[in-house]
Amino acid sequence: MRPEALSPERAELRQAAEGFEAIMIRKMLASARAASLAAETPLTGGGMQQFQTMRDEHFADIAAASGAFGFARSIEAQLAQYLPDRGDG
Repeated sequence: MRPEALSPERAELRQAAEGFEAIMIRKMLASARAASLAAETPLTGGGMQQFQTMRDEHFADIAAASGAFGFARSIEAQLAQYLPDRGDG
């Protein structure tokens, strides 16, 4: 369904679900990086870590908005049953 055709409550729910999916993806990426056995060098120090964090955040936002992992749509579908029925799905 197109976002402009959603009720305000459903649009807000979709946005929250996508935000939650982005958080989950960020946490997964951070966990994967923490498991790395690479030693810290001048090329992998603070500046590189900051860049990787920014890149991971951007990737997580894009993945959540595109529905690539499907978490947001599942969360939205589960929680939508508690919204008033207005015919948008």
